[in-house]
Amino acid sequence: MEKVLLAAQWDPRKTGEQITPGAKASVKIVERRLAKKGYLGKSLVDGHFGSSTVSAYAAWQRHLGYSGLGATGLPGPTSLKKLLGKKFFLYNIVHIGKHVSYSDETVNLRTRRMLKAAGRLVAKGCQLDITQGSYNPGGVNASAGTHDGGGAADINVGHLCGKRRVKVVASLRRVGFAAWYRPTIPGVWNQHIHAIAINDTDLSSGAQHQVGDYYEGKDGLSGGNPDQGPKVPKHTWEDFKRAHA
Repeated sequence: MEKVLLAAQWDPRKTGEQITPGAKASVKIVERRLAKKGYLGKSLVDGHFGSSTVSAYAAWQRHLGYSGLGATGLPGPTSLKKLLGKKFFLYNIVHIGKHVSYSDETVNLRTRRMLKAAGRLVAKGCQLDITQGSYNPGGVNASAGTHDGGGAADINVGHLCGKRRVKVVASLRRVGFAAWYRPTIPGVWNQHIHAIAINDTDLSSGAQHQVGDYYEGKDGLSGGNPDQGPKVPKHTWEDFKRAHA
């Protein structure tokens, strides 16, 4: 599931038909099942989870009765299990957990654990403060809907250890966020660090696109400029946990 999720975020943002490393076999199984059910053309069963596959998967989710965040084309564990049936075993399942509070903002349990781990990497006793959380549809106009779903957080860079901007961004990236420092734009936003949890199954479509842009070396904004943030290996929260078990 982890590789399929990453491909669904990354592949649509690629300039070509390149395949996400390690994802081809699993994505082709998903595509074959979508094709068998009539949601995807057989010629598109190629291991590249591009926009056509995303649209096909969203149609499958709507068929199951999902809407909103449940039908963005980003595979969740329940829809994947139902698509695969009894013939295939789903492993490396991503669980985001229930909605919880962090810095008086709503996030899910997975995101809260990630924020706490990033704070520990910045400095002993550091707890990052956030000014915007997740599940806030229409509440953050300047963020192009990225806070409408899960996995999103804006970090306060004027609060204690948040002032160490470069280290905070690097630490967020190390635990599995796509993260960037955003300087103040008068009338739009105050300076902050914008973070999206890679492979969160509740990501809004805008947040999914930002993850793909991050993997493409871009800054996550509409202009598609190069990422100027700290260079750290790109990986997910699950990768981080396995490396530090």
